[in-house]
Amino acid sequence: MKALNRDGGILFMTKTPFKQFLFGGDYNPEQWPREVWADDMQILTDVHMNEATINVFSWAQLQPSEETYDFSTLDAIVETLTKHGFNIVLATSTGALPAWLATRYPEVTRTDYEGRHARYGGRHNACPTSPVFRFYGARLAGKLAERYGHLDNVVCWHISNEYGGYCYCDNCAKAFRVWLRQKYGTLDALNAAWYTHFWSHTFYDWEEIVPPNALSDGIGNDHIVLSGMGLDWRRFQSDALLQNLKDEKAAIRQYDPNTPITTNLMGTFKDLDYFRWAKELDIVSWDSYPRFDTPASEVAMRHDLMRGLKGGQPFMLMEQTPSQQNWQPYNATKRPGQMRAMSYQAIAHGADTIQYFQLRQGRGGTEKFHGAIISHADHDETRIIRETRALGEELQKVGTKMMNGRIHAQVGMIFDWDNYWSLEYSSGPSVEMKYVDQLRRYYAAFYKQNIAVDMIPTDLTAAQLGQYAVIVAPVLILIKPGVSEAIHQYVKNGGTFITTYMSGINDEHDNVIMGGYPGPFRDLCGIWAEETDALPPHTAVPVQFGDTQTSGSIVANVSHLEGAEALAAYGGDDFYAGTPAVSVNRYGSGNAYYIGTVLDEKGLDTLVARLITERGLAHFTTPANVELTTRSYAAGYRLHFLVNNGGQSETVDTHQFAGLPTLVGDGPVQDKTTLAPYGVLVIEEQ
Repeated sequence: MKALNRDGGILFMTKTPFKQFLFGGDYNPEQWPREVWADDMQILTDVHMNEATINVFSWAQLQPSEETYDFSTLDAIVETLTKHGFNIVLATSTGALPAWLATRYPEVTRTDYEGRHARYGGRHNACPTSPVFRFYGARLAGKLAERYGHLDNVVCWHISNEYGGYCYCDNCAKAFRVWLRQKYGTLDALNAAWYTHFWSHTFYDWEEIVPPNALSDGIGNDHIVLSGMGLDWRRFQSDALLQNLKDEKAAIRQYDPNTPITTNLMGTFKDLDYFRWAKELDIVSWDSYPRFDTPASEVAMRHDLMRGLKGGQPFMLMEQTPSQQNWQPYNATKRPGQMRAMSYQAIAHGADTIQYFQLRQGRGGTEKFHGAIISHADHDETRIIRETRALGEELQKVGTKMMNGRIHAQVGMIFDWDNYWSLEYSSGPSVEMKYVDQLRRYYAAFYKQNIAVDMIPTDLTAAQLGQYAVIVAPVLILIKPGVSEAIHQYVKNGGTFITTYMSGINDEHDNVIMGGYPGPFRDLCGIWAEETDALPPHTAVPVQFGDTQTSGSIVANVSHLEGAEALAAYGGDDFYAGTPAVSVNRYGSGNAYYIGTVLDEKGLDTLVARLITERGLAHFTTPANVELTTRSYAAGYRLHFLVNNGGQSETVDTHQFAGLPTLVGDGPVQDKTTLAPYGVLVIEEQ
């Protein structure tokens, strides 16, 4: 079992650091009288939970004043969990400031995009560059490690919580200037990178540079006068928050050199470059909170992104809700069986833990209506308790057999935060052009055929790209040094590359690459995109793709073939009717596809069908709501996860698995399998 090594070459995959499959979640007993804890232990043990994530928001309780620490309550919580055999994921509590810290040191709180400096309140409320916050946050993490790091059942450190948000204060402005000096060295280099001749923005002194907010160069949160400055600001803020994590990590390592360290990420969250963050984590963990109408394919894509952050290493599903959220516009309750299906979907895509927020539902505060294992009913006869117990029994029977599997993907899809930021900073061509949505469309087309996809960064070599039959790079607008060369070599060696409209346009500073779109991919794709038409909302341009009548939306590139073959052409009566909408170019031993418009579902299905034939991609036909995902194991067996993500029964042709035993299911597999609503089958193949 292998994984990508970012420095080149191949490494054996790092295993999940846990001895057993963790089943549990966030637990806040400090919010309750101690007599309640005994009832909780009875219920949570009865549903076969074996883990609790504690101390996530306890800073004010642990440190009531500047020099006073009180660990008595946490000692009692740890003792209770240890007595009942629970593994502990111990958080550092630094995700929310105590009131005394914000009152005594006002500079620890953030200044927002509008230039308003916060008083005490909320969470995620600390300025990442504040020396005071960095000192007290790291000191607390160190004291926790000194006190609890030796315990065998403390199996993971959980630093802070859901990092995010930016600060625009004077401390951040100073730190930003230091960061820029280190990156550019001279103002001449910075001015060139930022294209500062635009609107008379040339800088002659470092002190002239201020954060790009509503009082300076910001034009709304997603637009800015100098997009190169905006990109660097986002990079800097991501790095500043990452430094907070590194501060606490270093403090923990002074006392505990071995216990793995993580922080809970948030899927396709925009603010932080998670590929950079993952390098500082021993294991990736994340919080999955889809809306009631989020497609199962999008949830799967987020799981695959989290798995991809460390080159295929299994991850922790740190949070999901057992029933409903409380912070979305419409907080639907999970239907019977849906929690189980979503848990197995996560395992299928690389999760080696199943954890929830939260174990007991709170009585007050803004999260009091967020779902929990133990609800406000305060007894063990609820539907959620019954479903949790049934899932716990299954996981306990399976033991470690589902852990440490590798997904062998045939397709690699590039996901890159610099491109995310660049595309959405763009002042055109359409406000409907959103990065994650564009990638999701392509991912969904492969998902429909049950073709595994790895989400990969931009810094892979041609040899590393070569493990994939197909590389997909939608809206790869920003081309960093070395990326074009690696992709050219990959295709020359026989790979298939797919890119689209809004690709190959900018360099790493967000300045346009001259010579026509798609810039460095022009020769590779054998096409020149002269213009990009932005289509009005809710309109489409007809596209004839082989024998398939499909359509495009949002944008339509007006392109000219330069050696490529047209596979699809625009219809209608506009001036670019008849010009190529989809093309393919032979380059070396491989092929490069260029997609000029946002193809509809039928168009993307047609493209994927062609790739299946061209590259011999293994695929599996299932009903629309059913997915099949396979994990392979070092011991020589494979597990095939068949999950019904819908609320209706579905029948699947499983003749190719007939006779194989089931790890989760009722005996050997039949030629046809009927899955109940949200039903799951886990097939074992030696």
